[in-house]
Amino acid sequence: MYLTKLLTLVDTLRAPAKASAHCDLPCGVYDPAQARIEAESIKAIVEKYNASDDQYFRDRATLIKEQRAEMVNHHLDILWYQYFQPTHLEKYPQLHEMFWSAKKLTSQVKRTNDTAVADQLLASIAQISDVFWETKK
Repeated sequence: MYLTKLLTLVDTLRAPAKASAHCDLPCGVYDPAQARIEAESIKAIVEKYNASDDQYFRDRATLIKEQRAEMVNHHLDILWYQYFQPTHLEKYPQLHEMFWSAKKLTSQVKRTNDTAVADQLLASIAQISDVFWETKK
């Protein structure tokens, strides 16, 4: 009994096994779908905003749209800073421009209720998603 407890304690105190991954966590936790879902929400909000004459509704829609744009920005930051690595940038040199454009569009959707801008944001996220999934092969 005493020996069993001692061996359990020794096992507990041993150094944990090291894990390695190209990102800060093993793959499978990152997905551009999070940014896409928020961008789809932005487009739906813009459409509802444009279809309404109720100023209270429009003010609330604007607030929610801006919050969703911040969430898109946050999810793009996570992908850019935590998932993509220098080796990805070597293989896909357009990545920097893709992220820069997408992040600029998140600012633009805050200032407009134009569905074309929301569509551009969705298209930009789709390009990033294509590269993301290519890197997962």
